[in-house]
Parts: sequence; structure tokens; C-alpha cells
Amino acid sequence: MSNSLPLVLVHGLWDTPQVFRHLRQQLAGRRPELFSPHLPHRLGTTGLRDLAQQLAREIEARYGAEQAVDLLGFSMGGVVARCWIQLLGGHRRCRRFISLGSPQRGTLMAQPWPRWPLAGVADMKIGSSLLQQLNGNLAPLEKLQCHSYYCLLDAMVVPSWRGVLPVGRVERLPVNNHRQLVKAPQALGRITEALLP
Repeated sequence: MSNSLPLVLVHGLWDTPQVFRHLRQQLAGRRPELFSPHLPHRLGTTGLRDLAQQLAREIEARYGAEQAVDLLGFSMGGVVARCWIQLLGGHRRCRRFISLGSPQRGTLMAQPWPRWPLAGVADMKIGSSLLQQLNGNLAPLEKLQCHSYYCLLDAMVVPSWRGVLPVGRVERLPVNNHRQLVKAPQALGRITEALLP
């Protein structure tokens, strides 16, 4: 497998694929196939397992059942991507997984919100049943090249150190907020390095 693999970009809550426009510009001509499916989260009412199932359908519709891919998930999209990898068999066709500012161990920002009607937000609570399930079997993740990036002053993933995977390489990026993880040149440069080798 090489950098000719498709790169699938998974957006987060209150975002659309447009959130990756700066990263797309950075990767233009360097990764031949970039795919950013739109996953309607309905303001956080759609559970993350349901979004992962939609992601699975989008990947299969575009690439068939066997084409290997690399995967990058931003914010909530990183947990959705992880659900696809660990719960829906995505690990069998994923080479590299980049988690970018994603509440992989939960966030205090989700704690006050009830499961109904905000199932997607509640899935990101510290200790949620979904995160317990994901953290209970890390074998699918351990087969991949996993990289986690976070920033110290992230106001969405609180505390910020919870925004990393339990396996793989971890790096703190020198930016000042959540949104800069996908916009600031000093973040994009580091992420691009991880996507190109």
C-alpha cells in the first residue's frame, strides 16, 4: 500500500466537509484521492454508531468492499471513524488512522447533555457506554498506524489530554484552539507529514 490509497476525511459536530478545505489545499497534488462524505448529525441527535454505519455505506458506495483507505477524523468525526474501524470491521481495510482533536476518552463538555434527544453528544461523555465498548477491545486499532493530535487549550475536548487514542503516536500541536487544528499552518504542516510517508 502507498500514498495512492484514498484518504477519507470525517467531519465533526456542527461541521460539514468544508471544514477540511485548508487541509485539502495542503494536500493538493500530493494525495490523489480525497473523499469527505457529508454525515448529517442533526445537531447531535444522531448517535455515533449510526453515523459510523452511514460512513461505512459511503465508503463502500465509493470504493467497493475491499479497497484499502487511510482515515482522518476531526473532532467528533474521529470517534465516528473509530466506531467504523472497531465496530464495523473497518480495521480490515484501513492502513492509517489520524485522530485530530477528537474526544476519544470523552469530554466534560458533553457531560450535562441527556441521551435523549442528544444521543450523539451523549456518546462523547466521559465513561459513556460507547467509549467503554471501544476501549474494551483495542485489538483492531493496534493493527493500524494510529496518530493522535491535540492542542492544549481545546475548549471542546476538556481536559485536552482526553483527546487522544489509547494506542499509537501522540503529538500536541502548537495552536490555540480547536478550530485551528484544521486551519493553522503550524498544525497542517505536521498533519500533512503524517499523511504523506
